[in-house]
Amino acid sequence: MPTVTVSDACNGDAVCVDICPMNVFDMVDGLSSPERADDCIMCMACVNACPTQAITVE
Repeated sequence: MPTVTVSDACNGDAVCVDICPMNVFDMVDGLSSPERADDCIMCMACVNACPTQAITVE
């Protein structure tokens, strides 16, 4: 099962919310939150799209 982490570098632009094919992310208090990390398929679309490099998937 992957671990999806969003760091303090998140700027709340919601790119990951829009690009994730598995809908892992929700916006919580204006920032991205991996609410459904168990659904992650490790495609790395969010990691590659994040302009602040705030997301890690391991």
